[in-house]
Amino acid sequence: MTGTTTQGIKTVLHPVTDLAKAKPVYEALLGVQPQADESYYVGFEAGGQHIGLVPGGGPQGTAAPVAYWHVADLAAKLAEVTAAGATVREPAHDVGGGRMVATFTDPDGNVLGLLQDR
Repeated sequence: MTGTTTQGIKTVLHPVTDLAKAKPVYEALLGVQPQADESYYVGFEAGGQHIGLVPGGGPQGTAAPVAYWHVADLAAKLAEVTAAGATVREPAHDVGGGRMVATFTDPDGNVLGLLQDR
């Protein structure tokens, strides 16, 4: 099989109902303070991974954690997975700092993410 490869899962976003209550639990779990601490997002870097807390599932309204596969070419990988049967849930868009993200569902409705840093 040919195509673009992934760099692995390096980012996982967790939907939370209350950032103030969730933040200390993740601080205790990860053993670090958040690098980003805003009303709309709290992000941690631990063990080479980025763990994010998103109130209410963020603009996507996710109800379960979403793993983001890091890729060198988001558009190419999104085209590959949709050609293979995936359905785009959230089209590619810039979330700031040159970071592009997109989400899609597999045939069973599982939400998966793609992330590209420019």
